[in-house]
Amino acid sequence: MNRLAIFDCDGTLVDSQANICLAMEAAFASAGLPAPERQATRRIVGLSLVEAMRSLLPDAEDDLHRALAADYKAAFWRLRAEGLVEEPLFDGIAALLDRLRGDGWLLAVATGKSDRGLAHVLDHHGLTGHFISLQTADRHPSKPHPSMIVQAMADAGAAPETSAMIGDTSYDVLMALAAGTRALGVGWGYHAPAELTALGAHAVADHPAQLAELLERR
Repeated sequence: MNRLAIFDCDGTLVDSQANICLAMEAAFASAGLPAPERQATRRIVGLSLVEAMRSLLPDAEDDLHRALAADYKAAFWRLRAEGLVEEPLFDGIAALLDRLRGDGWLLAVATGKSDRGLAHVLDHHGLTGHFISLQTADRHPSKPHPSMIVQAMADAGAAPETSAMIGDTSYDVLMALAAGTRALGVGWGYHAPAELTALGAHAVADHPAQLAELLERR
């Protein structure tokens, strides 16, 4: 079986929290609602948009959740068109991806982003050709449902025992465990490393270079 490393995007490959917070604030403003605290917004990064709105406003009606999700998308792309969106790679990520490919790993992405959003990020950083499988919220249930991992493994010809999910949030850890793969956390994202470990992450990397070593462990 092939070896597969599946990466989350926001908070793992790229630092997009400033953009996410700005778009969330714009979406809530369009609905005449006070914006959530930025810490609350960072907590829901990784969820599909409607699920994120449900988490932020659990007592609201489904129509409002869906309207906010649509407004968030519009706000994000408006910010991008105005040149206000930056999603830089975390230091060391590009070198890590090159190293893993050289070591024979296949790479995939499993993200709460849309197809369009993920394609833009990967194209901007010249990474589109690095990944054999791209799984997004457009075609799957929200994390932590394991659907994205299951499809990525099928695309790569990999098995749970030869695959690992790498992410910064509790949703990534729970998704990995649900799919029967290793769960590797990263310490530079939006959920605390201690939380990832408590939920069952097999290890948490302090720096991208450490991930290559953790992936080789069994």
